[in-house]
Amino acid sequence: MRNRIQEFLPILGYLGALFWVFGLIMLSSLLVTAFYANAGEAEVNPKCFLLPAGLALALGFVLKRRLGFPPIDSRGSMFVCALGWLAVSALGALPLWMGLEGLSYLDAFFEAVSGFTTTGITMLQGLDHMPRSLLFWRSLMQWLGGLGILTFFLAVSFTGNAAQHLFSAESHKIFSKRPAPGLTHTLAILWGIYAGFTALVAILLGAQGVGLYDAVSHAFTALSTGGYSPHDASIDFYRAAGYTHYRTIEYTIILAMLLGGINFFIHYRVLAGGVSALWDNLEMRLFWMIVAVATGLVMLNHAMHALDDSLPDAFRHSLFQVVSILTTTGFATKDINTPYFPALAKQIFLVLMVVGGCVGSTGGGIKVMRIAVLLKMVGRQLKKVLLGRRAVVPVVVDGEIIGPEELRRISALFFAWMILLAFGGATTAFFSELGAIESVSGMFSALGNIGPCYISVEQMTQLHPVVKLTYIAGMLAGRLEILPILLLFMPRAWK
Repeated sequence: MRNRIQEFLPILGYLGALFWVFGLIMLSSLLVTAFYANAGEAEVNPKCFLLPAGLALALGFVLKRRLGFPPIDSRGSMFVCALGWLAVSALGALPLWMGLEGLSYLDAFFEAVSGFTTTGITMLQGLDHMPRSLLFWRSLMQWLGGLGILTFFLAVSFTGNAAQHLFSAESHKIFSKRPAPGLTHTLAILWGIYAGFTALVAILLGAQGVGLYDAVSHAFTALSTGGYSPHDASIDFYRAAGYTHYRTIEYTIILAMLLGGINFFIHYRVLAGGVSALWDNLEMRLFWMIVAVATGLVMLNHAMHALDDSLPDAFRHSLFQVVSILTTTGFATKDINTPYFPALAKQIFLVLMVVGGCVGSTGGGIKVMRIAVLLKMVGRQLKKVLLGRRAVVPVVVDGEIIGPEELRRISALFFAWMILLAFGGATTAFFSELGAIESVSGMFSALGNIGPCYISVEQMTQLHPVVKLTYIAGMLAGRLEILPILLLFMPRAWK
């Protein structure tokens, strides 16, 4: 028993350093509190941020000072990753729980997990009348979770072999090319591009008449493909409120969601002058094809039932929702649960929730590249039937042969996804009065880190705690690609 405790102590040391950085970040919301309180708006008591930040800083100081940072292996790094996301979400929930009357801690924790995992399922109603500092904190949580909590932590805190293990535990593990040699240089480039795109989107939205607060909030949650909005109506708020340039605003958000849903290594190549990176590889070609085909089908399905708006508007709404769901952002200009999107469109949205964004993006889902590999594996089996079982038919992607180990891992991950989807859907149906499609859509949304589903916000808040905990586990499993979360439930892993 003592040996097990000794082996676990290094994990607490790294968690302490993470808490320290997190506590400092949380204090930034006090600036928003002070600004709007001085402007005469209703704001939360500063203690809602001071106390949780103080707790995080105290824990961080004690743990990292007493335990230090000894070498850590891949198993330990997965524990740091899984426990770090749980602990940071638990701390991040405190300002919401303390600042919003009537919000249970479970719902606040759900909101924080949904934020950090960039899922976007919300337990909050009446967003337009809430304190801006709390809504800013929601947006900031999603922005930090976009490229990963640990990647930000590593970018400002760590180098060396331990950093390599921690980066691998959190980052997507297929074709994870880097824009530059060296982890520190890679993280600096990734966060530089991420921050630069965020600033660009905020400037564009500001130029279209969106206020500074809304521009920053939506830039945070669009680039992170998170989807939290400070408005209950999401992006449709600007049309309903009579903004002159609401169409341009929607297209700007579409651009931002695409930027977040594309591999950041592709962005690096484009910024370095290689514009062909947008179409010269299998994943990008499939990504654009999915966007085009899905948008066309959704438009056609809408037109066949009732074309109640102009063709340009139908195209814009269809494109917006397809991009929003494929990149797992979750913004809306039309509720996907309304008759505006008939049955075929609703089924297409469920498929897009599973597919998700590109590898190396801020998007969730299984990832476009994995779908491409799975399709190639189906093609390989067909060729072996035609050519004979002894025929050697490798799976080749962009000129590279995918090894058997990687193919087995992708197949196992896909199978685990299907099992979790079935389990979450069954759990929802058992503990609620929702129908079959509504029940399964909730886990599609949680596991795919997407947000929108066929359960309304009011129904979501009334779900049984068991269902909420299931979705919390699903959001974390989807964001961390299942393995680190499953590791927590394996007794052998703790030995």
